[in-house]
Amino acid sequence: MTSGSSEEFYVRYYTGHMGKFGHEFLEFEFRPDGKLRYANNSNYKNDTMIRKEVYVSPGMLRELKRIIEDSDIMKEDDQLWPQPDRVGRQELEIVLGNEHISFTTSKIGSLAEVSSCQDPEGLRVLYYLIQDLKCLVFSLISLHFKVFRLSVL
Repeated sequence: MTSGSSEEFYVRYYTGHMGKFGHEFLEFEFRPDGKLRYANNSNYKNDTMIRKEVYVSPGMLRELKRIIEDSDIMKEDDQLWPQPDRVGRQELEIVLGNEHISFTTSKIGSLAEVSSCQDPEGLRVLYYLIQDLKCLVFSLISLHFKVFRLSVL
């Protein structure tokens, strides 16, 4: 699958639950124009919601497409994956060219949980892709909003 710059592209990931601290979640999305939107809500110790928006370069979008294409997530099906439960849910939506996937499953706490599902190979693909995407997003957000102080000697 090749990804031309004019094709449709969108990625959204959500994971969250309702708990004793209310609706706690992490969500991010990449839009076709390069906008990365990030939100993290936790009411633990009265924390406030964190929202960040940043634009990424066309090169970064190409790399994101490559990561997604290399993962083979577009070939998967969530039919046999665990349904969301009281522990929480996670959602992944990707539009890549003329392909559109939208997966919903329960939160995955560890790779060991993946092995016990009816489609461990497919869920493993999702698990590793989500890990890669979260690392990428956290790096982009922290790099963009990092404040460097110049010390004058």
